[in-house]
Amino acid sequence: MDLNEKGYYFTILLFGLFAVISVQKSVRDRSEGLAVTDLYYGISWFATIAAMVLLTIGLWNADLARSEKGFYAMAFCLSMFSAIAVQKNTRDAKMFEDKEL
Repeated sequence: MDLNEKGYYFTILLFGLFAVISVQKSVRDRSEGLAVTDLYYGISWFATIAAMVLLTIGLWNADLARSEKGFYAMAFCLSMFSAIAVQKNTRDAKMFEDKEL
């Protein structure tokens, strides 16, 4: 794989991770009654979907074996899931810690 292709996938990964963290934070803030503008909420969802679409298009057109494409797709999905889980657990731990004080 060329260096520019690696850079593309790395950029999409970072973009997707930031986007899902923004979505998780927006959803959590709304459920807790904190103000979140509809614009930010919408942009967060748009960025998340855009990252997934860009990765799909990139992998569809890549000259890779199907197993490699599947590996990249699963690594992307699991990375996004883990970013949401870590952010959620960090926020829960902080809230629990604040209640103990």
